[in-house]
Amino acid sequence: MAQAALLIDTLKQSLRKHGLTYVDVARALHLSESSVKRLFARKDLSLDRIDRICALMKLDITDLLELMHAAEPRIAQLSDEQEKVLVNDPKLLLLGILAISYWTAADMLETFRFTKTELTRLLIQLDRMRIIDLLPDNQIKVRLDRNFTWRREGPIQRFFEQRIQQQFFTTSFTHQGEQRLVAFGAISRRSNQLLQQRLQKIAQEFDAFVEEDRALDHRRRTGTTMVLAIRPWEPQQFTELRRRGREAMIEDEREWSRG
Repeated sequence: MAQAALLIDTLKQSLRKHGLTYVDVARALHLSESSVKRLFARKDLSLDRIDRICALMKLDITDLLELMHAAEPRIAQLSDEQEKVLVNDPKLLLLGILAISYWTAADMLETFRFTKTELTRLLIQLDRMRIIDLLPDNQIKVRLDRNFTWRREGPIQRFFEQRIQQQFFTTSFTHQGEQRLVAFGAISRRSNQLLQQRLQKIAQEFDAFVEEDRALDHRRRTGTTMVLAIRPWEPQQFTELRRRGREAMIEDEREWSRG
């Protein structure tokens, strides 16, 4: 019902943008103006009438659906409970990652060991979690904001730290498509903040490439992980050589962060 109400609201907004009134709609539907007002007030328009109103604006009903989805609020972050649900179900987590990476249901079936029934059940669960909109024929519409992030110190981040992080770094970073850059030096808090801003821009570029490449066949796209990190830190072996010891080093870091 919420989706139907949003569709009617989108229809009203589109009519205003096209300079059309209830009088124009009444003529197209062969109804009185008061009847049209009641239909909109009750949000009780049949699909046939919606289609005829769209024709009045020279729009296809699929165009209206696109406008509706564009107007829907996007999710910038999942709740702690939602992240727990994903972490506790590896198949659901996999499908969630694939969905937000713009895989189609057909590509998921072709590439991974899911039955069609199982895939549909999991996609319905992602839809109920509002991560995606599941459309007819298992078409997938991602609901996440472009600036979506996982929760800091949340279930997904803990899962990465406990299960994935070690796997990620178990490589020499010398193979095709791999690179590891390590820089060390003493910098000010201001320089640290500027570098963090640039790291954020790199992450945004990554997201832009994901969006740009979504139209490519999935066989031309490879799951890729990029880790960006910066912190006031030095290897423990170095800290142990400091004259004042680790406790003083920790206090220096706290003082540095306070400014």
